Amino acid sequence: MTFIRFQELGLDITNKQLEELRNNIENVDFAAAAEEEKLTRHDIMAHVHTYAACCPTAGPIIHLGATSCDIGDNADLIVLRDAFDILLPKLAGCMKTLGEFADKHKKLATLGFTHFQPAQLTTVGKRACLWLQDLVLCEKNLSRVRTELKFRGIKGTTGTQASFLQLFNGDYEKVRELDNRVTKLAGFSSSYSVTGQTYPRIVDAEIVASLSILGAAVHKMCTDLRLLAGMNEIGEPFEPTQIGSSAMAYKQNPMRSERVCSIARYLMNLVNNPLSTASVQWLERTLDDSANRRLCLSEAFLAADSVLLTVQNILEGLSVFPKVISRNIEKVLPFMATENVIIAMVRAGGDRQVCHEKIRVLSLEAASTVRLEGKDNDLMNRIIQDPYFEPIIKELPDILNPLTFIGCAPDQVTHFLKEEVQPVVNKYIFKIKTTATKLDI
Repeated sequence: MTFIRFQELGLDITNKQLEELRNNIENVDFAAAAEEEKLTRHDIMAHVHTYAACCPTAGPIIHLGATSCDIGDNADLIVLRDAFDILLPKLAGCMKTLGEFADKHKKLATLGFTHFQPAQLTTVGKRACLWLQDLVLCEKNLSRVRTELKFRGIKGTTGTQASFLQLFNGDYEKVRELDNRVTKLAGFSSSYSVTGQTYPRIVDAEIVASLSILGAAVHKMCTDLRLLAGMNEIGEPFEPTQIGSSAMAYKQNPMRSERVCSIARYLMNLVNNPLSTASVQWLERTLDDSANRRLCLSEAFLAADSVLLTVQNILEGLSVFPKVISRNIEKVLPFMATENVIIAMVRAGGDRQVCHEKIRVLSLEAASTVRLEGKDNDLMNRIIQDPYFEPIIKELPDILNPLTFIGCAPDQVTHFLKEEVQPVVNKYIFKIKTTATKLDI
């Protein structure tokens, strides 16, 4: 308690007063404090009066030399720090589960997309690592903000510590020592060297910004999952008794991913509040920050917590449908394989330009069949039936093997998980708690 530090530094505070304060910590009548606040319109003073009523001997020294922000702001910083400590292991838990998913499917070829148009192949595991990369960056950012968080300390009404300097008869070193001791007592390594009445409200903006970035990361991931669900390649958990639609009984909507996107979007937009608050703190402070912060800071952490719980639940129950993935690859792989066909023909003694022209004509014919007639891509059948390509017919199965199109993806997954993901997971391994797949959400 701060009073002990006062006593240690020479102020006239008795052991009897300290004992009385300790003995009555659990005896504060909070209902009475609420009634007192209706009269005083001041939350800190309402609690000071109520605590003093329990401690008639110590009452005269309660709140000695302090201003409300010596209490409220420091308490907020403790809560914010602890909130990070609750949130970060949950993020690491999501990373652990997603990493296991990525490793399991690191060799499963799948159609890659740019502009949501078919592009070169990737793997299911490699795509999951794109989501993981965002989460790695989020953890780095969140842990940095948490680590750099400082205590306001004992700074007084406008941050000058004037009242404390009077209490210690002009001894600035004792004032500094009080600040340092209370800071350490609260579990912080340091306090902000200079403040107004409050700690810098830019800190709130940085905190919520870091949470908003997390919101963007999970929104992107769950948007991808919604797209993949629409393609029937990956499905989020769906309970046997779950109903997807009141009208369309067959529906299996990705409602959990949709919920994450919905709450994450709310989280992403919260950052404007602390930015605006920080920008209008007149001189040493004004009070239009208080109500806004009580909403914004708490809701940012609650929203982040909510999306991480839901993401963990989704990741623990993801289903992958390899046959659908394979069928989607087959629709476009013949076009992707044409460059390899040309190379194979050149190796067999063919003319590259002649081969290119034949492939171009056959590709246009196959594309027309797909688009105008709604049939499967028959480019490879056309190539097989063309006598020109007879020298490489036996090579076509190897040329069309999807694993020859995924490049270094499996090795990239292995390296990334080992070098970047696992070290982060290891930081929180004893704090990680996963949820049951069947979560009531």
